[in-house]
Amino acid sequence: MITTARLRLRPLSTADVDWWVELHADPEVARFVGGYTREQAAARLAAIEEQWEHRGHGLCAVELVATGEVIGRSGLNWWQQFDETEAGWTLARAHWGHGYATEAARAVLHWGFHDLGLERITAMIHQGNDASTEVARRLGFTPLREDVLAGKAITVHALDRPAAATGPVAR
Repeated sequence: MITTARLRLRPLSTADVDWWVELHADPEVARFVGGYTREQAAARLAAIEEQWEHRGHGLCAVELVATGEVIGRSGLNWWQQFDETEAGWTLARAHWGHGYATEAARAVLHWGFHDLGLERITAMIHQGNDASTEVARRLGFTPLREDVLAGKAITVHALDRPAAATGPVAR
């Protein structure tokens, strides 16, 4: 578990199916990350659990420390087809604009670089997702290449370990 001043990140599991479907049911959230049926969500969450088991990292539920409310997801996702570990962030629309994505992703980067020893972390952002591009810029990511993910054009941003200025994270 990762804790910041305002957030707690815990591994996602198949117990989060209903919440996952609800998060992705919002058309503004699903615009770039897609929607999920209950069956699709269960399969995705099972794959996340498997990644935690085999790679020691994965996606996390992002909770508010003050209330325990789950407000989004963030974490590390390994993409076999790219042989890259990506930092990702997706928040419920009601929690946009409060700096939570940047705070969660900064903690994830610290975890990836300092605890897991990763040399490079990417952020795969769908073209037109200006809010996520701005989060990546604030975190120090720079564009690496254009690519395609799930049939959609993306810009892959990268951050190497020496460039990470992520400060300590409380545990």
